Amino acid sequence: MLLLLTEYLARRLSFFHVFQYLTLRGIMAAMTALALALWIGPRMIGMLARYQIGQRVRNDGPQTHLQKAGTPTMGGGLILVSMTFSTLLWADLNNRFIWILMFATLAFGIIGFYDDYLKLVVGNSKGLTARYKYLFQSLAGLFTAFALHQFHQSLAETSLYVPFFKAVAIPMSTALFVMLTYFVIVGSSNAVNLTDGLDGLAIMPAVMVAGALGVFAYATGNVKFASYLQIPYIPGVGEVLIYSAALVGAGLGFLWFNAYPAQVFMGDVGALAIGAALGTMAVIVRQEIVLFVMGGVFVLETVSVVLQVGSFKLTGKRIFKMAPIHHHFELKGWPEPRVIVRFWIISFVLVLAGLATLKIR
Repeated sequence: MLLLLTEYLARRLSFFHVFQYLTLRGIMAAMTALALALWIGPRMIGMLARYQIGQRVRNDGPQTHLQKAGTPTMGGGLILVSMTFSTLLWADLNNRFIWILMFATLAFGIIGFYDDYLKLVVGNSKGLTARYKYLFQSLAGLFTAFALHQFHQSLAETSLYVPFFKAVAIPMSTALFVMLTYFVIVGSSNAVNLTDGLDGLAIMPAVMVAGALGVFAYATGNVKFASYLQIPYIPGVGEVLIYSAALVGAGLGFLWFNAYPAQVFMGDVGALAIGAALGTMAVIVRQEIVLFVMGGVFVLETVSVVLQVGSFKLTGKRIFKMAPIHHHFELKGWPEPRVIVRFWIISFVLVLAGLATLKIR
């Protein structure tokens, strides 16, 4: 929106040409989303509290969580509003990747919103049943995958790239591309949702991964950087930097209120949407494998649940004191802030490892 305005103004004042640079618009997108989140936050928290849309705590969970009962949730809407508004302001709205990203994020956000609504407003403790939740996620994920394949303009957009190797690019058939994209988006969405169990635990790793994917987007969309780093060059993908920056800004704004002790929780509306956004960005910049590394905390949380359920069904015994694994460490006696910060540190190291793949080939 503002890009079109600055293009018009640049015909009269050369100063406005500066807004054509992705880096500046990325910074502005992050700052806009952050400022908007900080401005909306108190009002949204007040509204959620007024309507008593508060967290319900499991009786079989860590006892320290009982004091969180009633804390406003569905705060993920704060992130979605801030990042969407910032993206519409600063991104090139003629770019196909931006619209596909917004569709995936908002579609999963709507699924999460309905699940939260059933649990917190209607009073259905189970919320949206697993069958229907997975069905709607699958439809959204498949639609996103088909859209990315349908509108692709080069072979690079549908090839699988292996990090650390210079020329390992595996062309994928339509079916293989759609299935891989589907699993990345839906898997990432649910992984972030499983991680969202402690104050600030999910949002900070998500912010770090989004920032790193923005770096990949910038390099992938620049023919010189892509050639130098020996990564695929995809015209137009640099605009994804604006979306990732908006997510970073909105995420940090949400963290202002979600930091321990949290004033508001994300809810499924935020967790499912953010996970889908990360997965979709990774597919667009052709870094699905690197996402698996950078999002290692999300992967660990998901694997811990799978192992716990599998072990209990097969042997009747549990591997962890409680799953997801962050609860295991809580029950071992780690204070919640220690679990959170240590998981943040692990995420930081894993994101650096992912960024290192840009050069180590």
